[in-house]
Amino acid sequence: MKGTFALFDIAGYVALLLWGTHMVTSGVLRGYGSALRRWLGRYLGRRPAAFAFGVCLTALLQSSTATGMMATSFAASGFLGLAPGLAVMLGANVGTTLIVQVMSFDIAVIAPIMILLGTALHRRSDDVRYQNLGRVGIGLGLMLLALHLLVLTMAPIQNAQALRAVMQSLSDEPMLALLAAAILTWLCHSSVAVVLLIVSFATAGVIDAPEALALVLGANLGSTLPALLEANTPVARRLPLGNLLVRAFGCLVCLPLLHPLTHWLAPLGASPARMAVNFHTAFNLGLALIFILPVERLAQILVRLQPEPPRPADPGLPLYLDEAALDSANVALVNATREAMRMADTVESMLTNLVEVFGTDDAARASAISRMDPSLDRLGIAIRQYLADLVGEALNEEDGERSQEIHAFVINIEHIGDITANNLMEFAAKKAQSGQDFSADDIQDLAVMHTQIMESLRLGITVFMRGDLRAAQQLVERKELLWRLENEASDRHIRALREQRDGGGGDVYLRILRDLKRIHSHLAALAYLPLERAGLLQNRLVREPNSNHVAEGKA
Repeated sequence: MKGTFALFDIAGYVALLLWGTHMVTSGVLRGYGSALRRWLGRYLGRRPAAFAFGVCLTALLQSSTATGMMATSFAASGFLGLAPGLAVMLGANVGTTLIVQVMSFDIAVIAPIMILLGTALHRRSDDVRYQNLGRVGIGLGLMLLALHLLVLTMAPIQNAQALRAVMQSLSDEPMLALLAAAILTWLCHSSVAVVLLIVSFATAGVIDAPEALALVLGANLGSTLPALLEANTPVARRLPLGNLLVRAFGCLVCLPLLHPLTHWLAPLGASPARMAVNFHTAFNLGLALIFILPVERLAQILVRLQPEPPRPADPGLPLYLDEAALDSANVALVNATREAMRMADTVESMLTNLVEVFGTDDAARASAISRMDPSLDRLGIAIRQYLADLVGEALNEEDGERSQEIHAFVINIEHIGDITANNLMEFAAKKAQSGQDFSADDIQDLAVMHTQIMESLRLGITVFMRGDLRAAQQLVERKELLWRLENEASDRHIRALREQRDGGGGDVYLRILRDLKRIHSHLAALAYLPLERAGLLQNRLVREPNSNHVAEGKA
């Protein structure tokens, strides 16, 4: 019975270790995930920066698996290049070794202090960031406490015959030990926890040095599996597959050399536990040195192994709204952003040939533009539902603001699509059926307004993607330009009708001008949220168009 209770104790302490790791990871992502997302998107064009970011991020998250899943989502969404992503993963693998190095020392005495301070910070602070920082402190304290209790529990049972028989079988079969540790790491989603568990076994004398090294290899291999198995597209599988190939190469090289490796590591620490920790560090540092230079070549190989799949026949089907990413708010927001950009691409395609449709009465092209709108609406519904599902997550203030920006962007893009497909194409059909022709001046004025709208669309996308305040100010300021262009074109067209220099089409033409202005109002609305948060939305001229825009939308 004592042995049974001891096994329950060990299982409970392992669960506590995993829960502590989860608290650290979720605390960092909830409190500082938005900043991490920005750094990933803006500053990781070079391999050294990407490698260093991977080391630091994993040291913060306490999990290379979490780093891998985040980087995988960003790479699949196009926010992170594949080669820099591979450098991030090399750094993440090294980052796990720093955590294990620190926690392998006997620092359990600070566990109660960290839990106490973390609890006080979490309960007493009204700032979400500090609350999540307290969550991180509690998680670290629980991890240290769990490791201390594991060592104490295993010490009396290290001579148990059944346990020794199991470990002896693994010692005789290093490949079996590697596979067992890989499966355990995959189930736990934490290589840090599993390596620390191996260190605890080694400290208690349950396993010898070669067996500990084989288990460490398995933990490194198994940590690549969660991100790979949860990737649901070939593009998303490229980065975790590259990480798996790198780790598998290291395992193939080291597995036949377990006994020589123990002799080489002995000068750094003769105990099996210290050898396991140092080997974990040396293994990942060695792989980083080998693969950091040829990451571009490896990226090219991965692209060939996992080519871009053909686009679905239905353009209204979402490609990036991964339900598994809802567990991590910052990753889910990147996915929603990428899908929103597909909507922007569709609207740009609808608007590109607008002037030609009115100038040539191209019924086929007008019909093709109208058929794009239902797909646009379905994408908008899918994104809004995805964001609604994300509301259940603990969003920090910045993530909540980003969710609002995506929601506003999607709604305005949908309205632009509706105006283009349902109003402008209807006017094009009426013009063609009546045989009315616009004058050369009419077409020229439409072309000028169209050029300005396309420029504003590019500015709106810049505001949405980068939060560029200067672009937002330019976008709002351009509203006056569009009003002036519409008024000048309307006045000129009405004068031409009065002088009977025009063949007709007066009412249709004026409605087209009005709807082009409405489209621009929806584009200018993309700038209001970032300007308001920055305290720049104070001018009456800026606020009044917004009111007009809302009234037009209701009409």
